[in-house]
Amino acid sequence: MPHHISSPRPLLPRKILQRRPAVVACAAVAVLAAAAILLLAAPTTEAPSRALLAGGSLPSRPREEPHAERFAESSSLTPAEAPPPSLKSSFPSKIAPVPSMFSAPEPEHLDTKSSFPSKIAPVPSMFSAPEPEHLETKSSFPSKIAPVPSMFSAPEPEHLETKANFSTRITPSPSMFFEPASSPVESFDDRSMEEPEHPDIKENSPKESAPFLQEPIDSTSSSDVSSDRVLPPDPEQIPLWSTAADEDLIYAKKEIANAPLVSGHPDLYAPLFRNVSIFKRSYELMEGLLKVYIYHDGAKPIFHSPYLKGIYASEGWFMKLIEGDQSFVVRDPNRAHLFYLPYSSRQLEHNLYVPGSNTLEPLSIYVKNYIDMISAKFPYWNRTKGTDHFFVACHDWGPYTTKLHDELRKNAIKALCNADLSEGVFIRGRDVSLPETFVRSPRKPLGGIGGKPASKRSILAFFAGQMHGRVRPILLRHWGGKDDADMRIYSRLPRRITRRMNYVQHMKSTKYCICPMGYEVNSPRIVEAIYYECVPVIIADNFVLPFDDVLDWSAFSVVVPERDVPRLKEILLEIPESRYVAMQSNVRKVQRHFLWHPKPVKYDIFHMILHSVWFSRVNQVLQVQ
Repeated sequence: MPHHISSPRPLLPRKILQRRPAVVACAAVAVLAAAAILLLAAPTTEAPSRALLAGGSLPSRPREEPHAERFAESSSLTPAEAPPPSLKSSFPSKIAPVPSMFSAPEPEHLDTKSSFPSKIAPVPSMFSAPEPEHLETKSSFPSKIAPVPSMFSAPEPEHLETKANFSTRITPSPSMFFEPASSPVESFDDRSMEEPEHPDIKENSPKESAPFLQEPIDSTSSSDVSSDRVLPPDPEQIPLWSTAADEDLIYAKKEIANAPLVSGHPDLYAPLFRNVSIFKRSYELMEGLLKVYIYHDGAKPIFHSPYLKGIYASEGWFMKLIEGDQSFVVRDPNRAHLFYLPYSSRQLEHNLYVPGSNTLEPLSIYVKNYIDMISAKFPYWNRTKGTDHFFVACHDWGPYTTKLHDELRKNAIKALCNADLSEGVFIRGRDVSLPETFVRSPRKPLGGIGGKPASKRSILAFFAGQMHGRVRPILLRHWGGKDDADMRIYSRLPRRITRRMNYVQHMKSTKYCICPMGYEVNSPRIVEAIYYECVPVIIADNFVLPFDDVLDWSAFSVVVPERDVPRLKEILLEIPESRYVAMQSNVRKVQRHFLWHPKPVKYDIFHMILHSVWFSRVNQVLQVQ
């Protein structure tokens, strides 16, 4: 039988290529692969820290406080919850994301199709939403490239490359306990609490001290709403349109004016207050009505990064607690009575100030651009010209960073530690004097408080600290270096003394703790004296004392005009012992209003700050004509 040679079978690739559909499919895959490679290799105009979704893995969500997760879970896209503009501009306008083996898996929580518009979004400004903590925020702003102008940025002076000068120094906050390197002064042997300030940064030379303004004021009137502690409303600040929040404020204003008489309240000691009835009714209305909206805009660490340690801790603790609050904070800005600007004056100084420059212009420009941005992006600032917005700043430079924005300086409620009337920035009756609290340990803010009873305090007066400002050198010249057991006045505690009694032990054993102003009128010693149950002696003309709108400081402190420093011992010895004992007892009672708690409690410092802002807003509200 003849042998038949079988014809060879065609190879599989050749068989596939003989089919037209297969050829088209292969070509399509090749085109998609090439497109993906081009996307990976193409330079991006976005910030380097923002990875392209098609060419790399999307950064994981930033580790936020619980409040941030609550905001993100909201299904309604309020203005502050819209997708970050930097992600919107990451894709070309004509190319949709193509799922393939070259595409990184997208997170389930991001609706890609609806998140990216067909047109390229504007280049995000320095006020973009907070970035993930593991990213280098400073890489978002090239140090050599001029800033890209946007509709949200005010034109910057040509002579100052603001962003190029300071934005590269911004680094993200690793956690809510972000703490820049502590000052050498914080580790003094005398355990004083001060940090050195940068001198010569004010635009104007220091003014001559005005007459002292802290004499006790009669508070027997039935309402603080009409007292001299309240600024009359400005008719030019009538809101452009009325809201339900305005009606709430008008109702609260009437209720406070007709507050029922309070006597013998178990939690409120009447002698501490100018009018305890007014305070109690106002506080109750705040608890029942007040809603606060927090802007999400702003990049860390200047925004949303509370600084919780040291002498500027007040602003950080307030930021931390308000952003974690569930009682007052709302996600819907249309329900808000107040709008919080969540930036830190301490972080502005730490990240933007150029050492040796002796100018605050970069900080002021940064704040001005932020206000311009939110006023262009949202309608809320423009409705009231900023009168229902507030910020909290404890750094000495907080007031001066507002000088480039007229509405921020004149209309917004400024809660400031540097509450100096002579500078023309702090407005009594509208602004809030913020207590300057020195927090040694953020994890134990209440550690070490308390002191000896009045009968066991053997030292008449005590002060130890740096010799800056106009008052302290005079204090030291008259009372320092003398062999006087009653007057313990030092520039710095000598080691021979700290071996027996350190700084804190001195305050806990002293009757009157001297609290002179430093570079500015405010001093952390005032609250520190209250912590250690020592009667504070305040020497700072033009200073509006913390919570001056509700507290009667004459009940638990001594105020001495600067001109009377040479008579300091005489003034203190003239105070009867019974009067001192009553003041020291009142210091212990008022202490609860100056304490930070990890979880806020009624009438503590967090609620007192919020109440002062609320009280100011209630008194400024005007009805639409």
